Amino acid sequence: MHSSLPGKAAEIRALLLTLIDTLPEGAALPPERELAARWNVARMTLRRAVDELVIEELLVRRHGSGTYTTRPKVAKWLGMMGFSEDIRRRGMMPGSKMLEFRRQKAERSVARRLRIPVGDPVLTFTRLRLADDLPMVVERTTLPDSYVPGIEAADLNGSLYELLTSRYGIELVSGTSKLEPVMPDARTAGWLGIPTTQPCLGLNGVSFDRRERVFEYTSGVYRGDRYAFTAELRMPPPSHS
Repeated sequence: MHSSLPGKAAEIRALLLTLIDTLPEGAALPPERELAARWNVARMTLRRAVDELVIEELLVRRHGSGTYTTRPKVAKWLGMMGFSEDIRRRGMMPGSKMLEFRRQKAERSVARRLRIPVGDPVLTFTRLRLADDLPMVVERTTLPDSYVPGIEAADLNGSLYELLTSRYGIELVSGTSKLEPVMPDARTAGWLGIPTTQPCLGLNGVSFDRRERVFEYTSGVYRGDRYAFTAELRMPPPSHS
């Protein structure tokens, strides 16, 4: 990321980045007075450089304790891309653990979301999604059972979207999502390895296939300390009316 800091502060930022690279995640930085003396810089200048790295989420301040290194959040684009592909593009190894898998009849709320008759069979499964073996997301998916005949829990250790294309010739082409802050319940927090006081991001949405069917309804709880969402914004074309 390009720094907006002036001269000396930019130099100190570069020194801080070099220092961070030598420290493990969660390590404490030396006290500001020690770093200021080491680099012969005013503490105010040092603090400006630290402030920028806190904003970039390479450092975190803990009141009354100090400043610590942290792992940057995964920046997920809001778009039609599966978790596995997204994580691989970021140089990490995706993983998945099946938590729940069941077939049942669609209740009214589910049938409405999927635009199918009440009572039609649906498949619902919940997976813990991992990046480099770190729990990242608890993801629940519901879809009409007739769209994926014969699918079993063992088939879902990897990418659902890749499986849909290779086995069923199904391609998801569009969708709608809603993002909101949430607090995890005890079970979700346990799966993610976080306390129930850790804020998370909730992403709920539906996906459509090329036949314009509502193919799936998904709800995911993303770790707020590991995830940031990014969206591309465009100005609408000028109106000539």
